[in-house]
Amino acid sequence: MERIAVVGAGMIGRAWSIVFARAGLPVVLHDVNPAVLGPALDLIEKSLSDLHASGLVSEPAAVIRARVTAAASLEEALRDATYVQENALETVAAKRDVFRAMDRVARPDAILASSTSGIPASAFTEELAGRSRCLVAHPINPPSLVPLVELVPAPWTDPDVVERTRALLQSVGQVPIVVARELKGFIVNRLQGALLTEAFSLVEQGFVSAEDLDKAVKDGLGLRWSFMGPFETIDLNAPGGVRDYCARYGPLYLEIAKESAPHPWSDGLIGKVEAERLAALPASERPARQGWRDRRLMKLVGHKRAASRDDP
Repeated sequence: MERIAVVGAGMIGRAWSIVFARAGLPVVLHDVNPAVLGPALDLIEKSLSDLHASGLVSEPAAVIRARVTAAASLEEALRDATYVQENALETVAAKRDVFRAMDRVARPDAILASSTSGIPASAFTEELAGRSRCLVAHPINPPSLVPLVELVPAPWTDPDVVERTRALLQSVGQVPIVVARELKGFIVNRLQGALLTEAFSLVEQGFVSAEDLDKAVKDGLGLRWSFMGPFETIDLNAPGGVRDYCARYGPLYLEIAKESAPHPWSDGLIGKVEAERLAALPASERPARQGWRDRRLMKLVGHKRAASRDDP
């Protein structure tokens, strides 16, 4: 059985602990600040209770939570771990320090994976003796609800490490994708960035309000994108498939792209969007809305699971 260590007990680290524990694996959770470990375990059990109430886990929350133990030292956390998921501060210096320490104390066959959302593994693992066992395993927040994980190896990562990580994450219910080589922002952030760039531009030029732009995605594109990607979408949207779609709409998209001139989002533009959002959702109500978002995600995940069982 794989034995998991999770380094960093913040939001992402707690979600990773849930991912592995609900799959039946033992998890040791560590944080540089031991004082946060007790509250983190309580929050994990609360999240598991929500998942159980939504029908997304069958075992009682306390049973799953019992698979997660806390370790005050990094050495104790990594002593028996075969896979380590790091969730430290999002800076190169912090990643370099924690990976240096993990490489020193982890068993030789343990995989060391980082949750970083944009820093390539080559930036903080090059000097390590065990650099071939290091890679990025970037989750989408929160990984306990959103299953996609981007696996991004450094140039020196052993291909077997990538495959072992892919197999492990798939076995615990995640959906890993392999990025062939390092690039800034990986895949998901580049896709999200492209949409955000166009969204801000359309609002900046006065074509649409922020509220209506959100509707265009959540009540339009997002409905299809919740169960199929952009290439499958266009394959199904033209009688002759992908090539037919590209012949029909490729010139239009090229003209649109030519109109785009990337530039920084101005303070005035950010303020305009911020004002619309605050009018729709006061800052004091944001935590409650985040809880609403997670409950909706739970329902969507439950629906997708049920629908996949009915698919031919």
